[in-house]
Amino acid sequence: MTALPRAVPGIRVCVRLNLGGCGPYAHIVADVEPPGPGGGLELVSAVPEELLPREHLPALREGLLEGLDGVAAAVLVTGGHYHDVDSCDLGYLIAGRQAGRAALVGAGLLPPGEAETLRWASWPGRPRPRRGRTDRRP
Repeated sequence: MTALPRAVPGIRVCVRLNLGGCGPYAHIVADVEPPGPGGGLELVSAVPEELLPREHLPALREGLLEGLDGVAAAVLVTGGHYHDVDSCDLGYLIAGRQAGRAALVGAGLLPPGEAETLRWASWPGRPRPRRGRTDRRP
């Protein structure tokens, strides 16, 4: 298992799926750092239970494991929010997956072009999407 080479602070993911009126909602802010001794995924939440209920942390952890794709990291959740009606495990699974992929792009383990597929994630230093086309015509 490889380790995350450098920290990626301030990853913000806000999942809002509108599926005919309501849908999964999740909002997290996390700092992802290289792991401590022992490796693996370390997940710590510094968010009060009123803002991010503990019942959603297992889904967030599962999404992070999928998104990090075997890379060891320490994740500190520093912010977040939930919705009484729309928040569910699916939303936090998607948020974790997006945060994990964003950490890999931010740490240089994935190419910058991968950032274009991360619809709900943002972080400091995120590559800007390309505008226009590069087609050359004779």
